[in-house]
Amino acid sequence: MSPSTERIRSLALAGHAGAGKTTLFEAMLHAGGALTGMGSVERGTTVSDTDPMEKARGHSIDASVASIERNGFRIHLIDTPGYADFRGPALAAMDAADTVAIVVNAANGIEHGTRSMMAHAKERGLARIVIVNRIDADGVDLPALVDALREEFGNECMPLNLPASKGRSVRDAFFQTAGDTDFSSPGEAHQRIVDQVVEIDDEVMEHYLEAGESSLTAAEMRDALEHSLRDGHLIPIAFASAREGVGVAELLDLVERILPCPSETNPPPFRDADDAPFAVTADPEMHVVADVFKIVNDPFVGKLGVFRVWQGTVRKDSQLLVDDGRKPFKVAHLFRLKGRDHVEVDEALPGDIAAVAKIEDIHFDAVLHDAADEGRIHLESASFPMPMYGLAVEPAHKGQEQKLSQALAKLAEEDPCFRVEHHKELNETVVRGLSDLHLKLMLERMKSRYDVDVVTRPPRIAYRETIAAGAEGHHRHKKQTGGAGQFGEVFLRVEPLDRGSGFVFDDETKGGVIPGQFMPAIEKGVRQALDAGAIAGYPIQDVRVIVYDGKHHPVDSKEVAFISAGRKAFLDAVSRARPQVLEPVVDLEVSIPDHYVGDVTGGLASKRAQIMGTDSLRGGETLIKARVPLAELVDYPTQLKAMTGGLGRYAMQFSHYDPVPPGVQKRLAEAWKPKADED
Repeated sequence: MSPSTERIRSLALAGHAGAGKTTLFEAMLHAGGALTGMGSVERGTTVSDTDPMEKARGHSIDASVASIERNGFRIHLIDTPGYADFRGPALAAMDAADTVAIVVNAANGIEHGTRSMMAHAKERGLARIVIVNRIDADGVDLPALVDALREEFGNECMPLNLPASKGRSVRDAFFQTAGDTDFSSPGEAHQRIVDQVVEIDDEVMEHYLEAGESSLTAAEMRDALEHSLRDGHLIPIAFASAREGVGVAELLDLVERILPCPSETNPPPFRDADDAPFAVTADPEMHVVADVFKIVNDPFVGKLGVFRVWQGTVRKDSQLLVDDGRKPFKVAHLFRLKGRDHVEVDEALPGDIAAVAKIEDIHFDAVLHDAADEGRIHLESASFPMPMYGLAVEPAHKGQEQKLSQALAKLAEEDPCFRVEHHKELNETVVRGLSDLHLKLMLERMKSRYDVDVVTRPPRIAYRETIAAGAEGHHRHKKQTGGAGQFGEVFLRVEPLDRGSGFVFDDETKGGVIPGQFMPAIEKGVRQALDAGAIAGYPIQDVRVIVYDGKHHPVDSKEVAFISAGRKAFLDAVSRARPQVLEPVVDLEVSIPDHYVGDVTGGLASKRAQIMGTDSLRGGETLIKARVPLAELVDYPTQLKAMTGGLGRYAMQFSHYDPVPPGVQKRLAEAWKPKADED
């Protein structure tokens, strides 16, 4: 029998690579009775890392889901990859949980992944808890780490339990106030938490100030605690050693007793057909609203859609709709996941994570529902890192073009940060990811799953074009071939828009000089020029086009004439509007041992980089922050490895577009040989 929604919990383990998330995931499943024995990352026997590539490399590549049934509670656990290369599946999976546990390696302290995952969880309004793992490691300074967490993430970070016996056990500091600990005391920690959570409610605060903690009912304290977690007013810290099982059972107790249930969480930002907020309620009796956060294309099982139920109850043999589709599918089989294993169940309540198989219309971020009038509900997309690292790919063997296309499409369904671009004008297929490692593993996966070999080469950089000034353009298209001719004349203006604004097309003609039915043809011609480029063959962006005059012929004017006139008038205007080539600029963060700082910053300076600052990290490392043109980073992974003996790590994210230097623009323009225009 399923527990009530109030007794369902969901917890995503996130953080930096090497923090011990997968081992903690395994330890929690074991302590919760879901496993008879713990697997090992080193031996490749964990529930989470089942992919052959994960086993071979000893780290997670995809998010994994498993559940615990304990004390009348159901706890859904999600293990997420720690490497920034696989951030897409991690961020997608985090949004399916009510609470995110940021796992910190006590020996390494706060790392890049700690900061980025904490920031994402805060942005999405998720409750957060910090789990300090490896508390029994030699030389760890736990009091200093707690101070660093509070300094980095705010005084809301407070221990809920404390290590004892030199990291060989932990003591509760919220429900118990006595006992010896390695630092601080349960009583002191308890008092800090109470003082913090009562601030969230004026009435509770008044009772507390008047009569002390004893005046608060259990319900008042629970409500204040839940409200504090939901609003980020409290970020509990718990201690554990996952490998030794220290603090793991205690962590499960905290999950059950303190963390929010589905009705106490901040639901994700659903939107209706008018893009207005759409509220969901964790009520099992209401109609179904669920969100697909993970797709798995298994060559043997077929497509598996993993979803979180936010409202209503999904039952086996019921019917659901995908997005605004009008053809329902039958839930013939409903699964709960345990890593790669699928356990068939009869229902999924609000807060549950479940899966359906072999539904072709299902896709990442799809909304599943059972009310036809809500087919336009969608989930506001999370801010995923933009995949900037690219490779042009083509099949190694002729005749596999279709097979390659299908395989890439299936891989792209699974990872929101893996994208496939088809450039018709270049006859080039480009795959983009977050790093060279990301793309390498995705292509390895394609080979092992779908038996498709590819050859790769660097792609063209995703340059763009724009204008720096306003200008006017004109073209008269006239053809006479003996019968009906072609005629169209267009006068237009172009104006630059702010970076990132896109394209705006306005009709300011008067007196019917150009009949309205030809205006879409003019816009089509302009868009053709936007796609093809004007000075170096790259798409044009951030331009406003205003058609203000023109002429037509009652017999000879046709759409094709105004398409050509619009395109050439636009190109004429752009040529006078100080056209510029723009290049993508990325925010780069490089973590290196301190003694490599000079070499790395010098190398970046030679790449037209702007050094934004440096931060000292624990363990004798420095984080260099820079802003660099992407074109300068094509071979950076190899160069960084050579400079640091393989000890350097980097992450990059798209920042903005900037004009290229004049010399670069000249070189790009000279290399572009547009085909002769055939009219």
